[in-house]
Amino acid sequence: MTPLRERMLHDMQIRNLADNTQKSYLQQVSSFARHFRRSPELLGPEEIRAWQIYLTNERKLAPSSVQLAVGALRFLYRVTLRREWSDEDFPLPKRPVKLPVILSAEEVTRFFESVPSLKQRTILMTAYAAGLRVSEVVHLQVTDIDSQRMVIRVHQGKSRKDRYVMLSPRLLEILRLYWHEAHPREWLFPGDIPGHPITRSAVALACDVARRRSGIRKPVTPHSLRHYVPFRIMSCIRVIARFPGQMDNTG
Repeated sequence: MTPLRERMLHDMQIRNLADNTQKSYLQQVSSFARHFRRSPELLGPEEIRAWQIYLTNERKLAPSSVQLAVGALRFLYRVTLRREWSDEDFPLPKRPVKLPVILSAEEVTRFFESVPSLKQRTILMTAYAAGLRVSEVVHLQVTDIDSQRMVIRVHQGKSRKDRYVMLSPRLLEILRLYWHEAHPREWLFPGDIPGHPITRSAVALACDVARRRSGIRKPVTPHSLRHYVPFRIMSCIRVIARFPGQMDNTG
């Protein structure tokens, strides 16, 4: 690790940036340096401008991806290298405003019925019914489900903030069915490696498999599930009615 990379990493750690942000920023700066084959300390606003043009015209990256690259360089030069550069030295592309693709109630039901594994179905339903990010749902612990207050505790979500989200009675039933089947101890959704939660890539794969099995052609990802608010309650009711068995009061 170069001294500059280490210093930038320490600057991000001191400011308690999310682990994923730290990794992304370091990757973006490394790509920037490799492109020009020089240390970032020797590069300036003209190279940043040329880099943005390259990412936009040659790599065909979306504005959101270019914004991430610029954000990483802005942190490097303003925080780590302490260059007194203005916002004009880091122009950000405007992100187009697009309406989200929404699944109908029937499509949501068909999607969840296409998830063969109870564990995978419960993970995706939790993300859907509670509106959780995939990084949040995979890091849920058994003790985060508070059935007395009907809330789910989310540890260190976006911007490193803890928060509570509502736990619907229907989702609680689904979680109890899963708990009686799997008996998780620490992590609510443990992964293949003992002591570790399930990975985000495993959840993404399960989501993609279910989408293809359901025949739905609209894009469905763990992230997009949390945006299907209008049909959450109705769909959970319809799907859970097809699950066998009755859940006990465990919490």
